[in-house]
Amino acid sequence: MDYKYLIVKQKEKIGYIKFNRPEVLNAVNIETVLEVEKALQDFNSNKEILVVILTGEGKSFVAGSDISRLAKMNSLEAREYSQIGQRVLTFMENMEKPVIAAVNGFALGSGCEVAMACDIRIASEKAKFGQPEVKLGIIPGHAGSQRLPRLVGTGKAKELIFTGDVIDASEALRIGLVNKVTTQESLMEEAENVANKIIAVGPTAVRVAKTVINRGIDTNLTTANSYEMEAFSMLFSTDEAEEGMKAFMEKRKPEWNH
Repeated sequence: MDYKYLIVKQKEKIGYIKFNRPEVLNAVNIETVLEVEKALQDFNSNKEILVVILTGEGKSFVAGSDISRLAKMNSLEAREYSQIGQRVLTFMENMEKPVIAAVNGFALGSGCEVAMACDIRIASEKAKFGQPEVKLGIIPGHAGSQRLPRLVGTGKAKELIFTGDVIDASEALRIGLVNKVTTQESLMEEAENVANKIIAVGPTAVRVAKTVINRGIDTNLTTANSYEMEAFSMLFSTDEAEEGMKAFMEKRKPEWNH
């Protein structure tokens, strides 16, 4: 597929998606969101790809939704846009492959929502985060009001959403919105380092761990523990677990069958 608003490529076992509308700071529209969905689906079904990295072209990750498009929407069109955005980000959150956000600049509104739907967020020291939708008289529409409190706590999420404040990378790290902050120059290198650490371990174990965490986080502890118990025991029936433990005892690197 040819992409108009993204740069999509594969390098060994990593899939890359780069938002590519630098003239509008990578602001997204429905077409961009649908392109992201297609790229994610392709990477998820590609057995060679084990990790996906998202980033942005230029000085922005995603500066939000294209306001010139939002301003023309009626209620039904806004509902469709919200529905599509939530569908795509839910798919990304729950797809088998881990997804890393390499946040290179502005991650505002929809951009912050994209980053939050990733499994791991690595930010450049120049990154900025926020949900400033209230300044437009609206609220987040791509599940920002739901993911943000799950990541940083209800009180801090309400403060950020109610005020529309924008925070820098160091504050995002302090409140737990991002995993790590690095220099702009080393951002992609750091994202790839994390990706390669994931690639080096048991691929089935990683996929199962992602599923168990995502299912368990929104349920009670007893039910979540049962998910873990069943997944833990199931993995003992795989060649991967046998190889991993055998390699450990033989003091060698495991040879995973991807």
